Amino acid sequence: MRFLRVFCVLCRHFLCLHPMSRKLQKGYFVKGRFVAEGSAQDVQFKAERKGRPDASRTDLKRESAGLQALGKELLDLRADLFDALGLPDDLVQALAEARRITDFEGKRRQLQYVGKIMRRLEPALVQAARQALATQRKGSAAEKLLLHQTELWRDRLVADDAALLSWMAAHPGTDTQQLRALIRQARKSAPAAGQAALSQGLAPRKGRAYRELFQLVRGHLGGADVPDMHQEHDDE
Repeated sequence: MRFLRVFCVLCRHFLCLHPMSRKLQKGYFVKGRFVAEGSAQDVQFKAERKGRPDASRTDLKRESAGLQALGKELLDLRADLFDALGLPDDLVQALAEARRITDFEGKRRQLQYVGKIMRRLEPALVQAARQALATQRKGSAAEKLLLHQTELWRDRLVADDAALLSWMAAHPGTDTQQLRALIRQARKSAPAAGQAALSQGLAPRKGRAYRELFQLVRGHLGGADVPDMHQEHDDE
């Protein structure tokens, strides 16, 4: 019994001299007061530093994800629109590195870094980046419309003699002799191409004249307002 008492005393003495270490909590001090990372006060301080005192942790996380997605879109922005933004050098270099990386995980980490830099941008510059992307998307839609209208004109010129008069009335600067020659060649090659395709169960392959006619029509439509071919056809 006496031995047990002595043992207990020694154990208490040892624990007093060597207290068990506790895991240190990450945080920082504000005016002499410790603030733990992830706490409500931590979120409040970070929101205030961003100028968003009413922003919750979820709001900040959503905003961060949005900026990272915006940075990813900037990878495909046209060079002229990209250069006009005047982005900071570290962001330009980070985006260039992201374009270079092909590994999925490596690109994901790099885009996270891009998002981190994006969070430091001025709101006006972020808005300018969004506007540049919107301008590019608008241009892509206009290009698709141009291609569609070019195809309509080309097919109509090949199929209908009256379409030539309509075209020349709308585009009097066209070389009539060249246009007529391309139409004749396209019509001549179309049946042979169609028969070969049908015999093999494939879609007909267009000849060279057909492609050159497309380029000629597109060249004239590119610098002018594209007419509504369906409406014009109905009027006739």
